[in-house]
Amino acid sequence: MSLVPNHSMADVQALQAENAAHRKTHPPRILVLYGSLRAESYSRKLALEGAGMLKHFGAEVKVFDPTGLPVFDHVSVDHPKVQELRDAVQWCEGMVWSSPEMHGNITGVFKNQIDWIPLSMGAIRPTQGKTLAVMQVSGGSQSFNAVNALRILGRWMRMFTIPNQSSVAKAWQEFHPDGRMKDSPYRDRVVDVIEELFRFTLLLRDQTESLTYRFSEHKNELESSAASEIVNETAELKRCCA
Repeated sequence: MSLVPNHSMADVQALQAENAAHRKTHPPRILVLYGSLRAESYSRKLALEGAGMLKHFGAEVKVFDPTGLPVFDHVSVDHPKVQELRDAVQWCEGMVWSSPEMHGNITGVFKNQIDWIPLSMGAIRPTQGKTLAVMQVSGGSQSFNAVNALRILGRWMRMFTIPNQSSVAKAWQEFHPDGRMKDSPYRDRVVDVIEELFRFTLLLRDQTESLTYRFSEHKNELESSAASEIVNETAELKRCCA
């Protein structure tokens, strides 16, 4: 019979209870990324609006400025901006991604940041199990191409992307001169998204290890353990029959 891990409802619930007993008490740590370098970047304004809401809820927030981040090339890993981004990714427990929609997709500025975040760093998977909220801005009518692309990236990075999302159409109409978002249904949706991310992060951050466990990545360990059990059972049987 092919090897299958031992799982039961009781086992999973016991693990969840053990994790809950060691519940983290520090504020949720959220990293915010945006996808434009313009001084009047609306994706940055949307990102900062979300960051302000997160701080209001009690989260600890870092907003990464992509200015000066080199174009991804596999070799500039010691660049200060690359290190700053990677350190922030390891620090956080959840993220907010805000990108403009450009030609039906996310911008190169945003994708460049994701390209600099490795799927693994030695034994560490820096994004696995972290929560994610996705948002986009458009210059014209409402669209969902960018948030859909962001969801694909989040899945590829092994993140838990929350169900809600924000898409702000005609973004140039939706912000005050000081950069704050005008009161509107678009802003109401941003509140919904940020509040949902805050709750999901608190719910999931203590269960990340159990939720992201993959049989395929531990198969060799399980096979070795199963083989050892067979050897021990055989030896015990021989002793009993001797």
